[in-house]
Amino acid sequence: MAQSAQLPLKLRLKAWWEGYDPEEVARRLGTRRTAERPKPAPKPAPKSQEPAAPVNPDDPELPFDPWDSNRVEIAQYIWGEGYCGPGGPEHIISMSKLLALSPEQSLLEIGSHLGGPARTLADSFGVWVTGYEESPRLVELANEKSLMAGLAKKAVIKQYDPETIEHFERKFDRAFAKEAFFTIGKKDRMFALIEETLKPSGLFLLTDFVLGSEDARASDAYKEWRDGEAEKRRPYMTTAPELVDMLKKARFIVRVNEDVSDHYIELVNHAWAGADKVAEKIARQDDGDELLKTLVKEAEYWNRRVRLLQSGELRVWRILASKKADKPSMMSDW
Repeated sequence: MAQSAQLPLKLRLKAWWEGYDPEEVARRLGTRRTAERPKPAPKPAPKSQEPAAPVNPDDPELPFDPWDSNRVEIAQYIWGEGYCGPGGPEHIISMSKLLALSPEQSLLEIGSHLGGPARTLADSFGVWVTGYEESPRLVELANEKSLMAGLAKKAVIKQYDPETIEHFERKFDRAFAKEAFFTIGKKDRMFALIEETLKPSGLFLLTDFVLGSEDARASDAYKEWRDGEAEKRRPYMTTAPELVDMLKKARFIVRVNEDVSDHYIELVNHAWAGADKVAEKIARQDDGDELLKTLVKEAEYWNRRVRLLQSGELRVWRILASKKADKPSMMSDW
């Protein structure tokens, strides 16, 4: 990262969204500049300096709420008001058609972030949404946004710990989770809780990051991503077949099981294509310097994800599962 840090912000962002590696661009520029000027005498390394210890994936969870005010602001500049990741209202409406939502239904959402998807679903389909989110800061802001949107009762976000929650407070017709399960360690336990809280024949739609294959676990790029500090919460990765198997063991029937990685990459690249304009805008703000630093960190964070998706080490998977009816209507349900 030391080399890429020398590349001007606008060039770094431009290199990323045009498909170039910012570090490689910086390295080439650095090599050219070095050849054009005399090399300075090397500086001795400080004797007391020691390399940073690698992050152990078995260590305790990263800080509980990594969403500071700067990160929240940058997220909305990139993804849109109320969103913290790829896919705005149009995408949420399109993907949620699989759930066949209506105003008479209730929906459980896992990983609500700022509540953008919850409000989109409540406003577009009339469904009553109860979302669960780990970050206390995001929960507070999400409910403020729901109140301002006139959806305080139809898009309610609650704070929870996915590793310790014992039950949800009511029954739901539908469940929804958008890239929320890859940071949950006890996925099988959470699937069982969702199955328990869904009404008979209820539908559960999720998209999530999965390993492209078992071989990906040995990849240096994957290990760097998994163990690095850029991810907001530590990943606990499975392959798509493992995820499907967990759902089946929780007594779900898997209806849709597909790779949507290419479309996901398009969503990310489309959002970041305007990052130079975002940089110019926030540079004029009083807190512009700090926001620019956060913008760069977020660009590097998403760049790393996209590169792993493009290499096939990570994939994004979409699954639609249904809970069995009280009285089975077809032999395939058994």
